[in-house]
Amino acid sequence: MPLRSDWSTELCPVRRSLDVLGDPWVLLIIRDVLHGTGRFEELRDNLRISDAVLSRRLRAMVEADLLTTADYTNGGRIRQRYVATEAGADLLPLLQQLAIWAEKHTPTPEGGGHMTLFHETCGQETTRAETCSACGEQLRPEDMTWVKPWRGARHHLRGAGA
Repeated sequence: MPLRSDWSTELCPVRRSLDVLGDPWVLLIIRDVLHGTGRFEELRDNLRISDAVLSRRLRAMVEADLLTTADYTNGGRIRQRYVATEAGADLLPLLQQLAIWAEKHTPTPEGGGHMTLFHETCGQETTRAETCSACGEQLRPEDMTWVKPWRGARHHLRGAGA
């Protein structure tokens, strides 16, 4: 899924990571999957992305071992949803740091509000991405809730395979 060329064999780890993560759709899809939105239709509707683009991104993300599929039953039929792998769940600090950075350095559009990264284990908001600013514990997806006031939503995150 390279943007410009194949950087997968580069010595620079930033270039190698951008070879996999350089497409903005990848981080948005991972965000939604960690929020528990893993069915194709849910991802398509939530992200407002075309079927073709989403299909290509999901296929590439499975090949890159960011996502895997898991079966679920819907109306007696077995369907598949996407879940994060360990590599996908390990992107949580990056996603949270992007949110923290945007809260600090970009204007909040009208009708928005402060997004809270809530650490369920200690019950406090955290202002850091990898360890809780309140208790110091490492932050894992399954211990986090993102509160989005503009949506009136609380998204309890899911870890790898969940």
